[in-house]
Amino acid sequence: MAHFDAIVIGSGPAGSTAAFHLALGGASVALLERYRLPRHKTCGGGMPMTMADQLEIERLGRLAPGSFVEAEVEWMRHTWMFGDASLAPLNPNGEKGHRLALWMVQRAIFDAALARRAADAGAVLIDEMVVKSVEVGGPPTVRACGPGGDWNATCAVVIGADGANGVTAKCTGLRSKRALAIGMELEVPHRWGDGHATLRRDVAHLEYGAVPRGYAWVFPKAEHLNVGAGVFRPRRADGRGDAGVRQELQAAIVAYLAALDLPKPAGGERWYAHPLPIYNGMDTVQTSDGRVLLAGDAAGLINPFFGDGILHAVKSGKLAAEAVLKGAPQMYAATVDQEFKRNFDAALRLARFFYQFPGMCYRNGVQRPMATRTAGMLLSGEVGFHQMAGRAMRRMRSADGASDRVPQALS
Repeated sequence: MAHFDAIVIGSGPAGSTAAFHLALGGASVALLERYRLPRHKTCGGGMPMTMADQLEIERLGRLAPGSFVEAEVEWMRHTWMFGDASLAPLNPNGEKGHRLALWMVQRAIFDAALARRAADAGAVLIDEMVVKSVEVGGPPTVRACGPGGDWNATCAVVIGADGANGVTAKCTGLRSKRALAIGMELEVPHRWGDGHATLRRDVAHLEYGAVPRGYAWVFPKAEHLNVGAGVFRPRRADGRGDAGVRQELQAAIVAYLAALDLPKPAGGERWYAHPLPIYNGMDTVQTSDGRVLLAGDAAGLINPFFGDGILHAVKSGKLAAEAVLKGAPQMYAATVDQEFKRNFDAALRLARFFYQFPGMCYRNGVQRPMATRTAGMLLSGEVGFHQMAGRAMRRMRSADGASDRVPQALS
């Protein structure tokens, strides 16, 4: 049976980043992917351009943003029930030295590029490999199967980066308190110049009133639009158990297309739905002995306010690799806690407030002159939710006499 220093399960941003840094550090690592690469991944595909820093593109090379970035967004168009629109810049004063932008990618292309980078660094990349079990109690054993038959190997550490419903957490009893929201999307072919005048490669569209406890979006790509909607504060811990969610999200997407003067779905389109493991407080992301670590979506590291997860996945993958290379994988949970907990706890408080009172928050928050700039800084990690959430909630509570209607406990 083969043996590795680490086996990484899942070749998304968390897994491929972990495998890359492990291989770069001299560790023997196998990177297993369930599907044949490149594979579709349901995701809006937006991320802050500060991703370049996390991927260490300038220092390490190996990745060229031009190979996977399809659009660069500097404007956001916000709407409430598809009206009351506000087109706002991420860089309202024409900032040059501190420019903010969002990269728009197709996850199939982006993830494949990260997996290739890991393989180029020395990781053994094996796709079409379905992991059946992760056995612990000693050196972990991973049992999988693929087109060539069974594949079994042992390792010093397993990094589970296999998503919301991953085998790693199920086999090891980790992440028992997870909360699952749900997102849905359509990939709509688009010819630039068609439809609403604000359909541009540099504009992301966000709609707040059409989705109870969530929002809808339209993200530009090279030759299509990603049109989606998500519920980020589900009524129950597992949003998939809410029978009305799918219909709500589909209706919002169809309405968004109409509002932007685009044809409604003709029938036969493929609707993609996916669970979103929203952060709901730090859960158990490693075994007590540090032999199994969870990263990315598998660790529940999706921001509970925006619903974004790509940047956090990359960060956690790198943290996992660093812990292993230092010979201290048992310290991984503490580093994840330090990196994410304070900020995500504040984001969770703001999310509970925002999605309970979205109309008030739209009027008194989203439409404020500098709100879009602040959102960009939050997405990029340049400002933390813990630095502004309390102040923002107090301001919105007091506006329009709202303090009489909003419980103090929410702030």
